[in-house]
Amino acid sequence: MLTWAIIFLVIAIIAGAFGFGTAASAAASIAKILFFLFIVIFLVMLIMSFMGGAAAT
Repeated sequence: MLTWAIIFLVIAIIAGAFGFGTAASAAASIAKILFFLFIVIFLVMLIMSFMGGAAAT
């Protein structure tokens, strides 16, 4: 999922460099959403890992 966020970020940078403002804005928005979604999933998995590890001992 983080790979997709990076891909959309690169698309946004390239589109912005060539002057496609609407496409750059859309790609940047998608990249931002995917990045924050990745962070939330990562934090949930990290918390679940700590909870599971503490209960097992």
